Order: sequence, then structure tokens, then C-alpha cells
Amino acid sequence: MEAFEKDLNVITSRRIADLYVLPFKHYYRLMVAQQGQLKLFKEVPTEYGCRLIAYLKYRADMAVSEHRRPQLGAMSWHCGPEKINLRLSSVGDYQGRESLVVRFIYQLTDDRYHLLFPQQWQELKSLLHRRGLVLFAGPMGSGKTTTMYQLARELAQDQIVMTIEDPVEINEPRFIQLQINELAGMGYQQLLRLGLRHRPNVFLIGEIRDPQTAMMTVQAALSGHLVLGTVHARDAYGVIARLVQLGVEPYYLEQVMTGICYQRLLMRTDGRQAVLFDLLSGAVLVDEIKQQKGRGMTNAWARYLEQAVATAQITPEEATRYQNG
Repeated sequence: MEAFEKDLNVITSRRIADLYVLPFKHYYRLMVAQQGQLKLFKEVPTEYGCRLIAYLKYRADMAVSEHRRPQLGAMSWHCGPEKINLRLSSVGDYQGRESLVVRFIYQLTDDRYHLLFPQQWQELKSLLHRRGLVLFAGPMGSGKTTTMYQLARELAQDQIVMTIEDPVEINEPRFIQLQINELAGMGYQQLLRLGLRHRPNVFLIGEIRDPQTAMMTVQAALSGHLVLGTVHARDAYGVIARLVQLGVEPYYLEQVMTGICYQRLLMRTDGRQAVLFDLLSGAVLVDEIKQQKGRGMTNAWARYLEQAVATAQITPEEATRYQNG
């Protein structure tokens, strides 16, 4: 057990995003995802890998004796004074060998949230005064939820903020935080209906992933709420195509869409990560809804990358890596 705790403390101290405990040949690999890259943490005997999985499943209140069926679990881990939330997913392969993925959700502090260009924050904040729907896109681990929470904290000073998430990733006492529980009949659609009756000023939707949730989100925005949500898309323009794919008519998008924010975490030359936004709003957004050209990244994204290289904030290699989002 001490070896398990030591490994987890090392992983959390490095701010690793994900841990993969994977069977490989006659042993297990512990892989870690950090800054968008998957790296080998260590190779361990099969016995160690199985015991590690059993230990974490037990802590997460999962069925330790079940090795084939998919399971989900959650637990917390303390690294020094910091409490870190863990989300676990396990499944067995056709040979009965179990694998486990652990997502580490770190508490947000202002000194860890950096913007590559701070002026972009004011551009993003200006969208919040117009109500409607503001969507955030980007790959897992790019900080979408963190950005939404940062924005909503400022609104919570004089407005009621309600979040609907699966799961709740950040504890925020100023919000009304609801968590999805499909077994109890509390999905996104059900909680959105409840939320509308609860009359918050601002909604945070953890993820728009199906047609029903998409339509309920649009209805909430049409009713005068400010709605912030995340959606999977490869770039800012792709968000429109994704919503249309989910069955939202362009007419309604024209009515409710206030802005789109695609974001990535880039590594600065000083070794810290910083957020870069690609924003769509105003006439450009309306034109995209009508035309649906799907043009990839905006011209502003390329200009910001060039400027970041020119001011030695990032390396040319980092700019090339993220030139397409």
C-alpha cells in the first residue's frame, strides 16, 4: 500500500491529468497524460498492477471482485494540504485482464490559471452581458470547465448560478451544484427542467452530448438565461456543425448563440502552461451559423501564435504544434 501511495503522491505532485493502468504482455504499464502527451511512468509486475487496481477500486467504492464489466467510481486523494478529486473507469479485456483509467481533478487556484494574452479575458467577459448561449470547446484537459468557473465566480456575486455536471469537478460553495445520476433518473434533461423551475440567472452545463440536452440548453437560453456549456468540437467553427448534427435548427442558433470559445493549454518558455482562446462572436458568428463553412481556426488564432513566438512566450515548435488548434 505504501508503494501505491508513493506513486500517487508523485503523480499528483506533478499535476498529472490522467493515469492509465494497462496490461501489456506479461506485466503492467503505468502511463500518464500530461500537457496532451502520453508518457510511460513505470512498468510493474502483473501482481502490482492488479493490486493497484483493486486498491483504487476499493477506495472508490467499486466492486473489487468484478474484473470484466465496465465500472465507474470516484474518490478523493490528499497530497499535502490539497484535496484532489479522482474519477475512475475500469474494464476487462477479452482475456479477463483489467485496465483502469484515473482522471485527476485539481482544485483551481488563481496562481495556476494563466492566460497567454490577458486581454482576451475582457473579450470573453464582455459576452456575459448579452445573455444567451456561450459554448466552450477543446480537447479533454484543456481547461474548459476551469474557464467557465472563473467566469461564473464573478457573476455569482449578485446572481444565482446553477451547474449541471457529470461529475461535479470543482467544489464551489457559491453555486448550486447538481450532479448527474442516471440510475436515479437525474440526467441532463431532467436536471435542466428542474433548474428552469428553480429560476437561476446562470446555468453551467457540463457537456452537451445528445439531442435532448442540446434542445433543452437552447430552450434555457431562449427563456432569457445566460447558459455556459461545453461541447466536443475540433475548433470554434466546428461547434456550429456539432449543434446542427445534434438536431438544433440554425434558426434557433441565430437566436441564442452569443459566443463560442475554443481553447488550448500551451506550454510557455518559462515552463508554465497558459490558456489561449479562439473566440467567435458578433457578425462573424452569425455568418458562420448561416453559411456553416467550417473554416477551421480563425485568423486571430494564427496572429496570436505569431505574437507569442515573437515575444518569446512560446517556442516556434509549440506554435507549429497548435497551429490547427
